[in-house]
Amino acid sequence: MSLTGGCHCGGIRYAVSAAPVRHSLCHCTDCRRSAGAPAVAWAVFPREAVVITGEPVWYASSSEARRGFCGRCGTGLFYASDVIFPGEIDLQTATLDDPDALPLDAQVQIAERIGWMAHLDRLPAFERYPEG
Repeated sequence: MSLTGGCHCGGIRYAVSAAPVRHSLCHCTDCRRSAGAPAVAWAVFPREAVVITGEPVWYASSSEARRGFCGRCGTGLFYASDVIFPGEIDLQTATLDDPDALPLDAQVQIAERIGWMAHLDRLPAFERYPEG
């Protein structure tokens, strides 16, 4: 498997040479606040299978984890924790060049899911912004 992706401005790119361990949509409060989104899709890969070009900024988002993002455009890209995912790295899969290349396996942390996220299939859907 070969996947590529990167940040919004192109300052950070990555390439992955292995299949993911898992690919989940995370609903935890920490991910939501970090991304400013109702959920974040993550795929976990062996660290040695990920090559990063550019210099992400890393910060400790908890006592056990670090998040990596582009310091220029702010795109969130990576999550690493030697406690939770030893020897692995999480990639935000919406930053893949082809996000459809990896189907989701599961939703996680649904105990923290925003209530209205549970029934998105019941809402009207538009291919683009609706008129008026």
